[in-house]
Amino acid sequence: MVATASREAREFGVHSGMPMRLAARQCPDAVFLPVDMPAYVQASARVMAALRAFPVRLEVHGLDEAFVGGDVDDPQQLAVELRAAVLAQVGLTCAIGVGRNKNQAKIAARFAKRDPAGIATLTGETWMPVMGWRPVGDLWGVGPRTVKKLDELGLPTVADLAAADLETLLQRFPPRAAQWLCVIARGGGDTEVVTEPWVAKSRSKEVTFARDLTERADIEQQLSVLARELGAEVVAAGRRVVRVAVKVRSSSFFTQTRETKLRGGPTTDLEVISGAALSVLEKFELKRPVRLLGVRADLDVDEQ
Repeated sequence: MVATASREAREFGVHSGMPMRLAARQCPDAVFLPVDMPAYVQASARVMAALRAFPVRLEVHGLDEAFVGGDVDDPQQLAVELRAAVLAQVGLTCAIGVGRNKNQAKIAARFAKRDPAGIATLTGETWMPVMGWRPVGDLWGVGPRTVKKLDELGLPTVADLAAADLETLLQRFPPRAAQWLCVIARGGGDTEVVTEPWVAKSRSKEVTFARDLTERADIEQQLSVLARELGAEVVAAGRRVVRVAVKVRSSSFFTQTRETKLRGGPTTDLEVISGAALSVLEKFELKRPVRLLGVRADLDVDEQ
């Protein structure tokens, strides 16, 4: 599967999550590169170091994303300087969204990816003209299940959701989720920038097979190898596993995920991790050929 694609490749219809064979047909001249996590980690560290050189608060939000917070007179100029610093010091371009809270900045960053300047802004004043007519699925953190529930309530757009009262949302959502939906639909959001180092809560690994797996023994063998490889990466990073999840995608692209908590507590034992993955596999019926297998390890956040 395609993990990500350059802007040039996207113009041919290539996008993340697309099968490699289809991507090759869409863009025959594309160059396909294997995953190189050590290189990504190193580049990420250099990007974050470039951002930390500015008089701002920095919250790392993964390898390729961060929130930068500060009270500045000219946020646009700051964005220009941040992009220039990352390009000069790391050789990478980046998109920057400017907003008065994380919600606005996050969504503005999506628009920035399509802007040649790589910078876009959303504020309380521009929020509704820009976002009001868009589907609720365009909101940060609103997934397909939430979209379906909102459609059932007759709230398909951001403006519809923003105008809804809390009582209406409480018909389908618990109080906390209902209040959160009200806030983000109106352009509100969290403004706290947490400067503590970002720590991954989980790590995953998956493989899409050139030929679908039909024999259970082959599926178990491949899953065991995958779980051991993932476990080795976790151990090398000095972390421990507390929960194991398995993802299975059939030849019809139907995808299921099951998980289990390790009974013996956090572990670095590859046998235990592999065994847990195989025990989770027992929860699947496996009636159809398997196209993809994935393993996720939830990590002990107290082990730093």
